[in-house]
Amino acid sequence: MTAPAPTPLVIASGNAGKVREFAHLLAALPLEIRPQPEGLEVEETGSTFAENARLKATAVALATGCWALADDSGLAVDAMGGAPGVHSARYAASDPERIARLLRELAAARGPERRAQFSAALAVADPSGAIVLEVEGHCPGLILEAPRGSGGFGYDPVFLVPETGLTFAEMDKATKGRIGHRGRAFALLEPGLRELLGAG
Repeated sequence: MTAPAPTPLVIASGNAGKVREFAHLLAALPLEIRPQPEGLEVEETGSTFAENARLKATAVALATGCWALADDSGLAVDAMGGAPGVHSARYAASDPERIARLLRELAAARGPERRAQFSAALAVADPSGAIVLEVEGHCPGLILEAPRGSGGFGYDPVFLVPETGLTFAEMDKATKGRIGHRGRAFALLEPGLRELLGAG
Protein backbone atom coordinates (compact mmCIF):
# COMPACT_ATOMS: atom_id res chain seq x y z
CA MET A 1 0.00 0.00 0.00
CA THR A 2 1.46 3.36 -0.99
CA ALA A 3 1.54 6.18 1.52
CA PRO A 4 -0.93 8.97 0.77
CA ALA A 5 0.58 11.97 -1.01
CA PRO A 6 1.69 14.72 1.36
CA THR A 7 -0.80 17.56 1.85
CA PRO A 8 0.37 20.87 0.34
CA LEU A 9 0.71 23.55 3.01
CA VAL A 10 1.53 27.08 1.91
CA ILE A 11 3.54 29.14 4.37
CA ALA A 12 1.98 32.60 4.23
CA SER A 13 5.24 34.54 4.15
CA GLY A 14 7.57 36.09 1.62
CA ASN A 15 10.43 35.74 4.15
CA ALA A 16 12.72 32.88 3.05
CA GLY A 17 14.18 32.58 6.58
CA LYS A 18 10.72 32.07 8.03
CA VAL A 19 9.75 29.52 5.35
CA ARG A 20 12.96 27.54 6.10
CA GLU A 21 12.28 27.66 9.86
CA PHE A 22 8.74 26.31 9.36
CA ALA A 23 9.92 23.60 6.94
CA HIS A 24 12.33 22.47 9.69
CA LEU A 25 9.58 22.52 12.38
CA LEU A 26 7.08 20.69 10.14
CA ALA A 27 9.51 18.05 8.85
CA ALA A 28 7.85 15.19 10.79
CA LEU A 29 4.37 15.81 9.34
CA PRO A 30 3.04 14.46 6.00
CA LEU A 31 3.17 17.89 4.37
CA GLU A 32 4.57 19.40 1.21
CA ILE A 33 5.75 22.85 2.29
CA ARG A 34 5.37 25.59 -0.30
CA PRO A 35 6.19 29.31 -0.12
CA GLN A 36 3.36 31.73 -0.87
CA PRO A 37 3.04 32.74 -4.55
CA GLU A 38 5.47 35.40 -5.81
CA GLY A 39 3.96 38.86 -5.81
CA LEU A 40 1.15 38.07 -3.38
CA GLU A 41 1.04 40.88 -0.82
CA VAL A 42 -1.32 40.75 2.14
CA GLU A 43 -1.87 44.03 3.93
CA GLU A 44 -1.30 43.56 7.65
CA THR A 45 -3.97 45.85 9.04
CA GLY A 46 -4.54 43.99 12.32
CA SER A 47 -3.75 45.60 15.66
CA THR A 48 -2.53 42.30 17.19
CA PHE A 49 -0.25 39.49 16.03
CA ALA A 50 -3.24 37.09 16.06
CA GLU A 51 -5.34 39.35 13.80
CA ASN A 52 -2.51 39.66 11.27
CA ALA A 53 -1.88 35.89 11.27
CA ARG A 54 -5.59 35.28 10.55
CA LEU A 55 -5.62 37.86 7.72
CA LYS A 56 -2.57 36.30 6.06
CA ALA A 57 -3.68 32.67 6.43
CA THR A 58 -7.13 33.41 4.95
CA ALA A 59 -5.78 35.46 2.03
CA VAL A 60 -3.13 32.89 1.07
CA ALA A 61 -5.56 29.94 1.37
CA LEU A 62 -8.06 31.71 -0.89
CA ALA A 63 -5.35 32.69 -3.39
CA THR A 64 -3.87 29.17 -3.64
CA GLY A 65 -6.79 26.85 -2.88
CA CYS A 66 -4.47 25.09 -0.39
CA TRP A 67 -4.14 24.86 3.36
CA ALA A 68 -2.16 27.86 4.60
CA LEU A 69 -0.14 28.51 7.74
CA ALA A 70 0.56 32.11 8.71
CA ASP A 71 2.45 33.55 11.58
CA ASP A 72 2.71 37.08 12.73
CA SER A 73 5.45 37.62 15.17
CA GLY A 74 7.42 40.42 16.62
CA LEU A 75 9.18 41.99 19.51
CA ALA A 76 7.56 43.95 22.32
CA VAL A 77 9.91 45.96 24.54
CA ASP A 78 8.69 46.99 28.01
CA ALA A 79 10.46 50.36 28.08
CA MET A 80 8.96 51.23 24.68
CA GLY A 81 5.37 50.52 25.70
CA GLY A 82 5.31 47.26 23.74
CA ALA A 83 6.84 48.72 20.57
CA PRO A 84 7.83 47.83 17.91
CA GLY A 85 5.10 45.16 18.30
CA VAL A 86 3.06 44.51 15.14
CA HIS A 87 5.35 46.96 13.33
CA SER A 88 8.50 44.90 14.09
CA ALA A 89 9.16 44.01 10.45
CA ARG A 90 8.41 47.54 9.23
CA TYR A 91 10.43 49.33 11.94
CA ALA A 92 13.18 50.15 9.43
CA ALA A 93 14.24 49.08 5.93
CA SER A 94 16.61 46.19 6.79
CA ASP A 95 17.58 43.94 9.72
CA PRO A 96 20.76 45.93 10.57
CA GLU A 97 18.78 49.20 10.44
CA ARG A 98 15.98 47.77 12.61
CA ILE A 99 18.54 46.65 15.22
CA ALA A 100 20.32 50.04 15.08
CA ARG A 101 17.04 51.91 15.60
CA LEU A 102 16.03 49.64 18.50
CA LEU A 103 19.41 50.14 20.22
CA ARG A 104 19.16 53.93 19.75
CA GLU A 105 15.67 53.97 21.30
CA LEU A 106 16.93 51.94 24.27
CA ALA A 107 20.23 53.81 24.72
CA ALA A 108 19.23 55.15 28.15
CA ALA A 109 17.51 51.96 29.38
CA ARG A 110 19.33 49.81 31.95
CA GLY A 111 18.81 46.34 33.44
CA PRO A 112 15.15 45.42 33.86
CA GLU A 113 14.12 48.33 31.59
CA ARG A 114 15.55 46.29 28.71
CA ARG A 115 13.06 43.45 29.26
CA ALA A 116 11.30 42.33 26.11
CA GLN A 117 9.22 39.51 24.73
CA PHE A 118 9.06 37.84 21.36
CA SER A 119 5.56 36.65 20.46
CA ALA A 120 4.38 34.47 17.60
CA ALA A 121 0.74 33.98 16.66
CA LEU A 122 0.07 31.09 14.27
CA ALA A 123 -3.10 30.57 12.26
CA VAL A 124 -4.05 27.74 9.90
CA ALA A 125 -6.71 28.26 7.23
CA ASP A 126 -8.34 25.48 5.22
CA PRO A 127 -8.60 25.81 1.41
CA SER A 128 -11.89 27.75 1.77
CA GLY A 129 -10.07 30.41 3.83
CA ALA A 130 -11.71 29.46 7.14
CA ILE A 131 -9.42 29.63 10.20
CA VAL A 132 -9.38 26.15 11.74
CA LEU A 133 -6.55 26.47 14.25
CA GLU A 134 -4.78 29.30 16.08
CA VAL A 135 -2.25 29.50 18.90
CA GLU A 136 0.21 31.98 20.39
CA GLY A 137 3.70 31.41 21.85
CA HIS A 138 5.95 33.76 23.82
CA CYS A 139 9.62 33.92 24.77
CA PRO A 140 10.74 36.52 27.35
CA GLY A 141 14.23 37.98 27.25
CA LEU A 142 16.41 41.09 27.38
CA ILE A 143 17.71 43.44 24.69
CA LEU A 144 21.51 43.58 24.67
CA GLU A 145 23.45 46.79 24.07
CA ALA A 146 25.29 45.28 21.08
CA PRO A 147 24.56 42.38 18.66
CA ARG A 148 25.99 38.91 19.36
CA GLY A 149 26.03 35.86 17.10
CA SER A 150 25.67 35.32 13.37
CA GLY A 151 22.64 33.01 13.09
CA GLY A 152 18.94 33.73 12.82
CA PHE A 153 17.38 36.84 11.33
CA GLY A 154 15.60 40.01 12.38
CA TYR A 155 16.28 41.06 15.98
CA ASP A 156 17.89 37.71 16.91
CA PRO A 157 21.43 39.09 17.54
CA VAL A 158 20.26 41.49 20.29
CA PHE A 159 17.63 39.26 21.97
CA LEU A 160 19.14 37.44 24.96
CA VAL A 161 17.32 34.55 26.63
CA PRO A 162 18.66 34.84 30.20
CA GLU A 163 18.33 31.17 31.23
CA THR A 164 20.53 30.11 28.30
CA GLY A 165 22.99 33.03 28.37
CA LEU A 166 22.63 33.08 24.57
CA THR A 167 21.04 35.36 22.01
CA PHE A 168 18.73 33.81 19.43
CA ALA A 169 21.54 34.41 16.89
CA GLU A 170 23.97 32.30 19.00
CA MET A 171 21.64 29.31 19.39
CA ASP A 172 21.65 26.24 17.22
CA LYS A 173 18.44 25.50 15.31
CA ALA A 174 17.30 22.82 17.75
CA THR A 175 17.64 25.07 20.81
CA LYS A 176 15.96 28.03 19.14
CA GLY A 177 13.24 25.70 17.86
CA ARG A 178 12.57 24.48 21.39
CA ILE A 179 12.62 27.72 23.41
CA GLY A 180 11.94 30.39 20.79
CA HIS A 181 8.51 32.00 20.49
CA ARG A 182 7.81 30.30 17.15
CA GLY A 183 8.92 26.93 18.53
CA ARG A 184 6.71 27.36 21.60
CA ALA A 185 3.75 28.36 19.43
CA PHE A 186 4.44 25.42 17.14
CA ALA A 187 4.48 23.00 20.10
CA LEU A 188 0.93 24.18 20.85
CA LEU A 189 -0.08 23.98 17.18
CA GLU A 190 1.34 20.57 16.29
CA PRO A 191 -1.21 18.31 18.07
CA GLY A 192 -4.10 20.15 16.40
CA LEU A 193 -2.36 20.07 13.02
CA ARG A 194 -1.78 16.31 13.31
CA GLU A 195 -5.46 15.85 14.11
CA LEU A 196 -6.53 17.93 11.08
CA LEU A 197 -4.23 15.90 8.83
CA GLY A 198 -5.36 12.61 10.29
CA ALA A 199 -1.72 12.01 11.26
CA GLY A 200 -2.29 11.97 15.02
